[in-house]
Amino acid sequence: MALILIVDDSPTEVHVMQKALERHGYRTACAGDGAEAIRKAKEMKPDLILMDVVMPGVNGFQATRKLASDPETKSIPVIMVTSKDQESDRIWGLRQGAIDYLVKPVSAEKLIEKAQAALAG
Repeated sequence: MALILIVDDSPTEVHVMQKALERHGYRTACAGDGAEAIRKAKEMKPDLILMDVVMPGVNGFQATRKLASDPETKSIPVIMVTSKDQESDRIWGLRQGAIDYLVKPVSAEKLIEKAQAALAG
């Protein structure tokens, strides 16, 4: 079953997303910031990354840009899952290499739907 890396500095957000994904049979791993996300992406080669934007240190935009430009990780799809709800943020996230952009709070149904679509290619 697909492995999804959840990147968020909020334990509550991670827990909610983890439960929804695991209920649908996905395996999950977590990272608390962008630097850890990059490390884990290289190590684990997840099938999908759900990336928050506002985090300490390396933010989600920076981490997504780094993942998208690295030959080792550029094939891993990234969906931004963030509270930043401006259209300019969405456009910027997609320009960094994300394939989709969800604004929190995200329903479990929407999360699963987007994950399935990303994993289907």
